[in-house]
Amino acid sequence: MSLCTRSVFFLSLFCVCAVFVNDESNPVAEKALDVALNYVRRTGSTGIQFDSFQRVISNTSDARTLLEALCDKYDTALKTEKPPDLVLDFTQTGVSSETVKSFTHALALPTVSASYGQEDDLRQWRFLSDEQLKYLVQISPPADMIPEVIRSIVLAWNISNAGILFDDSFVMDHKYKSLLQNVPTRHLIAAVEDVRNIKRQLTRLRELDIVNFFVLGRLATLKNVLDAANANKYFGRKFAWFAITQDKGQLKCSASNATILFLKPEPDPASRERLEKLRTDFSLTAEPEIASAFYFDLTLRSLMALKQMMDKGQWNKQPYVSCEEYEEDKPVSRTGVDLRKALREVAEPASYAPMSLADHNGHSYMEASMRLEKVTVMNGQSVSAEVEGSWKLGLESQLSVKDASSIANLTAASVYRIVTVVQKPFVMEKRDKNGGVSYEGYCIDLLEEIRKIIVFDYEIYVAPDNKFGNMDEKGQWDGMIKELMEKRADIGLGSLAVMAERENVIDFTVPYYDLVGISILMKKPETPTSLFKFLTVLETEVWLCILAAYFFTSFLMWVFDRWSPYSYQNNREKYKDDEEKREFNLKECLWFCMTSLTPQGGGEAPKNLSGRLVAATWWLFGFIIIASYTANLAAFLTVSRLDTPVESLDDLSKQYKIQYAPFNGSPAMTYFQRMADIETRFYEIWKDMSLNDSLSEVERAKLAVWDYPVGDKYTKMWQAMQDAKMPKDLEDAVARVRKSESSSDGFAYLGDATDIRYLSLTNCDLQMVGEEFSRKPYAIAVQQGSPLKDQFNNAILQLLNKRKLEKLKERWWSQNPEIKKCDKQDDQQDGISIQNIGGVFIVIFVGIGLACVTLAFEYYWYKYKRNPRVTDLAGSMGGPRGGRPHLAVIGRPDELGAKMDAAKLDAAALGQAFNYRRNGNQLPGVNQAWQH
Repeated sequence: MSLCTRSVFFLSLFCVCAVFVNDESNPVAEKALDVALNYVRRTGSTGIQFDSFQRVISNTSDARTLLEALCDKYDTALKTEKPPDLVLDFTQTGVSSETVKSFTHALALPTVSASYGQEDDLRQWRFLSDEQLKYLVQISPPADMIPEVIRSIVLAWNISNAGILFDDSFVMDHKYKSLLQNVPTRHLIAAVEDVRNIKRQLTRLRELDIVNFFVLGRLATLKNVLDAANANKYFGRKFAWFAITQDKGQLKCSASNATILFLKPEPDPASRERLEKLRTDFSLTAEPEIASAFYFDLTLRSLMALKQMMDKGQWNKQPYVSCEEYEEDKPVSRTGVDLRKALREVAEPASYAPMSLADHNGHSYMEASMRLEKVTVMNGQSVSAEVEGSWKLGLESQLSVKDASSIANLTAASVYRIVTVVQKPFVMEKRDKNGGVSYEGYCIDLLEEIRKIIVFDYEIYVAPDNKFGNMDEKGQWDGMIKELMEKRADIGLGSLAVMAERENVIDFTVPYYDLVGISILMKKPETPTSLFKFLTVLETEVWLCILAAYFFTSFLMWVFDRWSPYSYQNNREKYKDDEEKREFNLKECLWFCMTSLTPQGGGEAPKNLSGRLVAATWWLFGFIIIASYTANLAAFLTVSRLDTPVESLDDLSKQYKIQYAPFNGSPAMTYFQRMADIETRFYEIWKDMSLNDSLSEVERAKLAVWDYPVGDKYTKMWQAMQDAKMPKDLEDAVARVRKSESSSDGFAYLGDATDIRYLSLTNCDLQMVGEEFSRKPYAIAVQQGSPLKDQFNNAILQLLNKRKLEKLKERWWSQNPEIKKCDKQDDQQDGISIQNIGGVFIVIFVGIGLACVTLAFEYYWYKYKRNPRVTDLAGSMGGPRGGRPHLAVIGRPDELGAKMDAAKLDAAALGQAFNYRRNGNQLPGVNQAWQH
């Protein structure tokens, strides 16, 4: 009998038995195990000797069949007194893996597992006690850790969407829920389809707005997928490709122009010599190399740990329980076996990269590195493969790159197609010198603010029909809504109102603008102004009559004063002592009648009774005319400002002179159409109820009311709109409003309040009338189920908290350069404007001008035209001619006395002067030169 009577393995003088369990689909593990066993046999320094080795290969998904095979091997070993000291579980995942774990857990068998998954993924080992964790050890294989690089890339570059494709060299079943858990990235994980269907698979991903592609697989798989992407033209700025493999070698594909980030494993520098020796001396050549090295190291390390524990006497040989004897209510326990600690203490050098063993399952793995290369492919040839960084396998490992900015530029730029509608001031077209079109406005600024929070690029275009979107009778949509539904656009941007029917087919973000409704646009009342408006108070005929009365009264007063024996000019002696003497010649009469119409009065009245009666009659006439003129002037300037025929929707519906309508196909049209339809339906319901023959007299009496119970306001308005013929668009509607003859006769437009408000701010002849109704908020639209909704919600809420949206509103409404500063319209609180009363000032200046001209004429007339001279026509008294002396004024008269008027010198005055001079006396008030 052999010294190892109870074990397949000889470890010094200790006999060891082991069981190896593997999946049929994992041949790399079995080949690596054979190399490890061969290495142990040929390397005496390990101190490990073995006699036999039991294997269980699972080729079925039937848990019962596998469990029976395990129990058969196990019970046979117990019967031959060779119970297993160690179970090497290299099953990958699924039923076989969970069956083995259930078996080893129940029977408390020390086990080293290389299954895929983290702690929660190992369902049968999910709730292990601290003692059980010591001998039930799981170490994740490289293929389980390599996909974690996707998480690191997504977090490093803030990638918002990801399409993850893999082949059978990776197991991703457990990654669906954990790979990008708690990461705000929309992603899809799927196995690569066969070569014929790869193009179609990529197309489906693109239709789901996937632009970042991660491909995990063999080099051949990577080539097939990249070739299909090239055929679909999925390379360029809008796309990013990440090729990840376990294989060694260069990336190849037939792309015409592509840049790909390629990640592949590379051995630790300290292990490369050992790896090469194992490859040449022990034929460790199974691919992938990293997986082969991992299984080799794990097998060798497990055997070495077992040998060390036996050498140190730490191996506790406890009785085993067979499958037949096992009872679920009597769990098997094993104490004193710390296999996890022994694995850490093994000093055997690593053949690829060192192992990292944690205290819990799912966190132990090989610490290998992945090299990050930027591969440039031109015309099917790899032009360059630049090393940009590396990544070490692990659950929380970070990328290590040389230049983060250059790598970030290789990620897919999030380019969203944005559909919009041109509407001032939300979205406005702007053309440059070369004819290129760009856009500006409130919504464009809002989009730029959101971009500062969510990094993306965009392509903007106007909806083909420049409509927001309405649903017809067949349920078909148009405008922006149709573009989003058919996935031609990612985002709908504009003053798009949130409506229930729209939310059935698209998604809206949180509102970014206040509630906005429907309002009325009308032509602004034009108050006629005239500088001489005060003259229009009386008709021309009245002014002519007043003028005729003025001249007639003045002439009549002159006639009465001239012919009346009691007038001043006919009774000078009688009134010689009166202080006020006034001779009413024709000039004085005209002046008297004119000044009588003024507050200071006409002055001294005529002395004769008949003249005074004429003056009194004129005063009475002037008082009545002035009072009437004053009253009518105030009323005339006020009545034009009281013309406000329409102030609300009710006022508009009750009149018939002003036509009104929204433009065809607008949301306002839909509103009135639906309101009219609702009124019609309510009427039919009431009619059916009130005319029901089955009602009793009492019940019928309860329905009898004086007022009509169902209104028809919107029905009449809808009919009026149809009769008015709806404008085809906003421009047509504004043109019809401008053609209105006045604010009380013409056309009124019913439409979006923001349109109307902007038109009234930028046009001085238009006004917004009444309060808004049917108010709804504005929001950004996205495709139904799009992840952009949550991202944009977060961004808009941040902008609201920072009051950014208020600043945008201030910029595009209050500080918009297109807003016109219109003349202030007169209202009842304002005074009379200069435009209506300014003619009075013109009259003043004209009068002053006439006075200046008259003054110049007087000065000229009296200075040059009436220059008197005194000449001796017949010689002096007693002269040679001995006749009567004749005097003439000679030379220029100097200053006469203040009481002397040279114009009134008559013959008598000259004779008096002559007599004074002849008697040797001087004339009072006349200087010496004048007397001579």
